[in-house]
Amino acid sequence: MLRQFLSKIPRNSGNSDSPELARSNSYIAAGSHVHRSTSFNSGIGRPCTTKRTSSAIYPASVAAGIEPLLPFKSAPNSEKMNLFVSKVSLCCVTFDFSDGTKNSIEKDVKRQILLELLDFVASGSIRFSEPAILAMCRMCSTNLFRVFPPNYRSIASSSGEHDEDDPVFCSAWPHLQIIYDLLLKFITSSCLDAKVAKKYIDRSFILKLLDLFDSEDPRERECLKTILHRVYGKFMVHRPLIRKDISNIFYQFVFETERHNGITELLEFIDKDPSLSNVVIRGLLKYWPITNSQKEVMFLDELKDILEEINIVEFEKVMVPLFWRIRRCINSFHFQVAERALLFWNKDQIVNLTLHNRHVILPIILPALEKNVQNHWNQSILNLTLNVRKMFMDMDHMLFMTCHIHFKEEEATLSESAEKRKKAWQRLENAANLRPMTRNTNDMVIPLATSIPS
Repeated sequence: MLRQFLSKIPRNSGNSDSPELARSNSYIAAGSHVHRSTSFNSGIGRPCTTKRTSSAIYPASVAAGIEPLLPFKSAPNSEKMNLFVSKVSLCCVTFDFSDGTKNSIEKDVKRQILLELLDFVASGSIRFSEPAILAMCRMCSTNLFRVFPPNYRSIASSSGEHDEDDPVFCSAWPHLQIIYDLLLKFITSSCLDAKVAKKYIDRSFILKLLDLFDSEDPRERECLKTILHRVYGKFMVHRPLIRKDISNIFYQFVFETERHNGITELLEFIDKDPSLSNVVIRGLLKYWPITNSQKEVMFLDELKDILEEINIVEFEKVMVPLFWRIRRCINSFHFQVAERALLFWNKDQIVNLTLHNRHVILPIILPALEKNVQNHWNQSILNLTLNVRKMFMDMDHMLFMTCHIHFKEEEATLSESAEKRKKAWQRLENAANLRPMTRNTNDMVIPLATSIPS
């Protein structure tokens, strides 16, 4: 059977003993549940030995009677789906991309097959059969789902070798990108029946997809975010599952690991369900870090990202507690916290939201701005405060002056109350100093109780 299969692979008659052809043929054999041998018969171009492997290594086999390297345009329509399964099955073979010189011929063959599959899926010419859906999910699982190595940043950062903000790029990304593009085209294809596909794009598949969000490569996380959005849109039955599993990742991040590379991308899932923005903002306010300034900066950044996407209805539900928190951050003596809070109004979306709700927001924020102008120690914070103050003044001069007058009145009232308290305590202190001692200190000593005779 193996000889019959290999005999169908096109050979260059002038170079039958070419080692490159031998390596290519060995790669094709690997797609048919055969391990590639490191030694070859130079005259035959086939592996010297073969070894059967389990379906756990290569989950799907090449369709019988279909030549995997046959172009789709050369195959009749009745055989194109079988050819699709055969080509996808060949791509279940994985390689080590840390060494660019290793298996270069096999990698190139696989890349060409993946690009051909991508064009075929994008064409949307034939409805995908259930075996094709199964083969596609298995191929993606084999190539994409993996366990990431321990995060080296925690070790490297202590020695100062790497910056936390520097992205880490995966050496296999040129290869993985094609598979991600193929999966995206496959999920969004009109030829994919969601009722059939949901059996294979199931909870296990989605959980492993979410695990990949911890990748250190920002390009991979961006692709995953797009694919997750499409899965959420096409498979309505999985929506509660996706929301629950994303919540579990957040809980694990907050209460256990305090580290996850894909938190920002997962929070952008709010774009697909505007009502979630209200829930997330209230959650951030509930667990706001009081004593950790760096976490406060991180929370403020997340709030700013959410406010750039929130709609006016959800914003109005949460704006009062939100801007009371921002007010406290504006008056923070940690300049980074105050700076992040004042930079909120650098975003046009937040300026527009403030404009439409200025009668509620300005009375909350203005006292914090005036206190910064009077007391803050950092000159850059003072400059930012003056800029935001001028923005509010230009936004609604009459409202600004009304709030400013009210602030001055409250400040005068508080100052007067403080002065009254100070004078009251001074009078009490003077009265206590003038009052003579009327009792002997010995009288204050209580003698021990004596027993009463019977």
